[in-house]
Amino acid sequence: MERHTITPRPGWQRIVEEQGCIYELTRYPDDSLRPYWDESAYYSFTLPEIEALERTVEELHRMCLAAADHIVAEDRFADLGLTDRRVTALVSESWRRRAEQPSIYGRFDLHYDGTGPAKMLEYNADTPTSLVEAASPQWFWMEERFPDADQWNSLHERLVDAWREQAELLPPGAPVHFAHSVEDETGEDLMTVAYLQETARQAGLETEAIPVEEIGWDGLSGRFVDQRLRFIRSCFKLYPWEWLVTDEFGPRALDTLDNGGGTGTTLWIEPAWKMLLSNKALLAILWELFPDHPNLLPAYVDGPRELAATTGYAAKPLFGREGAGITLHEPGPEAVLRSEPACYQALLPLPTFAGNRVVLGAWVVRDAAAGLGIRESAGLVTDGYARFLPHIVR
Repeated sequence: MERHTITPRPGWQRIVEEQGCIYELTRYPDDSLRPYWDESAYYSFTLPEIEALERTVEELHRMCLAAADHIVAEDRFADLGLTDRRVTALVSESWRRRAEQPSIYGRFDLHYDGTGPAKMLEYNADTPTSLVEAASPQWFWMEERFPDADQWNSLHERLVDAWREQAELLPPGAPVHFAHSVEDETGEDLMTVAYLQETARQAGLETEAIPVEEIGWDGLSGRFVDQRLRFIRSCFKLYPWEWLVTDEFGPRALDTLDNGGGTGTTLWIEPAWKMLLSNKALLAILWELFPDHPNLLPAYVDGPRELAATTGYAAKPLFGREGAGITLHEPGPEAVLRSEPACYQALLPLPTFAGNRVVLGAWVVRDAAAGLGIRESAGLVTDGYARFLPHIVR
């Protein structure tokens, strides 16, 4: 794994916008705009490195599914901060009937510097973003700049195949609605949903876009409807489950939840069982089930335990996203417990390349490793100010 500097292409901003990355600039607190898509540098890997990472990602995914099964079987929902028995019952049923529900994708965030085993930092299994730039602009960048190279990137083909293979699980005779939130001012959510809608369309599905704020409720039929008052029978949502179940219309979402087999009126994608994998407490469950696994970091939900005096720890809110709410604690004599439920994971500083802190985002489509996106940050935590850099396989 190496970092290389390179001169950006003339007109790069227009190029990546045309390829779907309209959020190629980030607005900073001082109101300045700086590149999010950053092609002033790129990373290169050897083929054996990529093959090893692929095996790691698929093993981690299998371990996460085993952890989800353990959570349901042993009723460990309290460790996830899920105490509403109706919600946990529906999640359990969703897990038991997972073969009847479409599930598309997820993204592992990994610590990796090319010198040792990759370490799992978290699993974004419900509403992961940075998909568009990983699937499309970086592939076309490679074809233009390094036509003889390769890239860990089968995202587009696998996404189309995932929709095609699971089409029979969708309610017949109705479009799949694709919902995003208009509250996102960057356009990232909009383009992520639009891209996934396009992959479904290429798989031969009928689709319809809708802002999540415009999903309506028909009190007479007891169903969700779109702007044209058509029943929403299946819906991909880039909207976290933990938000959905606590929103004003959360009880109605639970009332109409189809866990597969036509038992409800709305089939949501990703399914409700993804709440088991998108929760940071998963990290602690994994460490409990697979102690000392080379691709895991020690993690606990009841406090940092020995981490406080040894490695230090990162305290992560169970439902956090984009690095929000994470606090880092160096080794010391006393542990600092969060007031809200949190996961305490061993502190492992991010790898640094040319002064930039790096996280690998490794994609899973259904159960297969599907591609790589790389983000760099100046701070200790990868947050909304991170930059996306392309990569090649030498």
